Amino acid sequence: MSKIPELRARMHTVPLKPGVYIMRDRLGHVIYVGKAKMLRKRLGSYFIPSKKKRADLKTRALLDSVWDFETHTVRNEEEALILEEKLIKQYRPRYNIALKDDKRYFLVKIDLSAKYPVFKLCRIRRGDGYKYFGPFVHGSALIATLDWINKEFGIWTQAPKEEGDPAYKEVGEVLNRRYGEQYVGEVSEDEYRERVNDACDLLNGKGRRGNVNRLKEEMDVAAQEMDFEKAAELRDVIDNLEKTTIKARQFAHAKSIPTQVLPAEDLAELGDYLRLPRAPGIMECFDISNVSSTHSVASMVRFLNGAPDNSNYRRYRIKTVDGQDDFASMAEVVRRRYARILQESMKANPEHADSQEDLTELLYRLRAEGSSPIALPDLVIVDGGKGQLSAAYAELKKMGLHNVPIIGLAKQHEEIFFPGNSTSLRIAHHQGALKLMQRIRDEAHRYANLYNELLLKQRMRESLLDDCPGMTELRKNALLKKFGSIPKLKKATQKEIEATPGIGTLTAEKIIHFLH
Repeated sequence: MSKIPELRARMHTVPLKPGVYIMRDRLGHVIYVGKAKMLRKRLGSYFIPSKKKRADLKTRALLDSVWDFETHTVRNEEEALILEEKLIKQYRPRYNIALKDDKRYFLVKIDLSAKYPVFKLCRIRRGDGYKYFGPFVHGSALIATLDWINKEFGIWTQAPKEEGDPAYKEVGEVLNRRYGEQYVGEVSEDEYRERVNDACDLLNGKGRRGNVNRLKEEMDVAAQEMDFEKAAELRDVIDNLEKTTIKARQFAHAKSIPTQVLPAEDLAELGDYLRLPRAPGIMECFDISNVSSTHSVASMVRFLNGAPDNSNYRRYRIKTVDGQDDFASMAEVVRRRYARILQESMKANPEHADSQEDLTELLYRLRAEGSSPIALPDLVIVDGGKGQLSAAYAELKKMGLHNVPIIGLAKQHEEIFFPGNSTSLRIAHHQGALKLMQRIRDEAHRYANLYNELLLKQRMRESLLDDCPGMTELRKNALLKKFGSIPKLKKATQKEIEATPGIGTLTAEKIIHFLH
């Protein structure tokens, strides 16, 4: 079933800003990464009805595979290019062709510990003690700018090997022309290092505007004096300098993706929107993942002060639900999670077992005192609308935890639902409070899909035994119980297999022959 109509309906939530977009298949794999000056326009172009008819084979295959997308806004196109490259290098999406090889954007490095440091171009950042600048997405502009910087600041293009090297005189003459200082056969080491520091500041963007303004004044003077050749050269210098020194953040890996989340501010804002008694320092989010009618799992991710608390993530196999029933599955995992918190808290604090205090307040008090083995969250988020929320809230009520703040976040229109209230809340897309909730919801979705994929691979391996001669369900279960997995069974000897209940010598020989 195509997801295109549903994805097209989400276009109004995509910002008209520069950024990157990530497309995923139904298992959560990243299958395509792209960048755009205007995210909504670029993404929208994929999902217009006529797009698939006009598209080439690769694009049609991509559109058939895409199941979900996410966007990440940045400040300018340069940042979008840098982030796109990082993500393609990391995920290696099968529908990306450009940037999939080992080419990288230019970096500039300099060894500041050298007696006379020089700038060098490279493409890989290494732990070699050099100071690095970049990456720079405009390669030709960088090369031209670096050439201008070397001449403007009197930096050597190659460090002299000995003090009698003619390069001393060369750089001295450059400095003499600019600063009026006399360098006859040698450049002062301190003066040279000062020039290098000034050049480094400019590569970092410091003094960018002042240099550009000065060059523009020189260009205007040249034009007035009818020296159009010099004016054109200065125009090119300005253009290259602006492209090279534009401010752009660097992103080391996927965790560096900009989400515009400012934890303290966004948590306070979220608490105000949801009318919580305090900012939700601890949040837990649940997601259900179905791949087949008999294969459902769930995830619970926890955020602490607005950041992922990975060690407290949990994943669940759905045990009590037959077929695909997101409402019943959500009820099961919420029941299992908070029954566990309640059980552990009472076990650690038996004196409170018969307390008349509101159970929710009791658990929050124990948390504040440091007496609760598992801290009760300030906010519970379920991925879904009214149905999932109602199922989850009903379980909390049964346990006496009806005062735990809980909401449902419906993905299609990013609506927030509250228990017993038919009116939803919508927070503007640019607000940090919504971005924070989207981030934890997307993390729960990713974690659930990852677990589902793991189980699917495991089941596919286990199903290999079904084709083995003489194999029965009882024998297969006994083998998997003893050896744990097919790879471990392959390493077992015939005697070890024979020792499995229900497996005789003849059957063990057949298994060995079949597996090898």
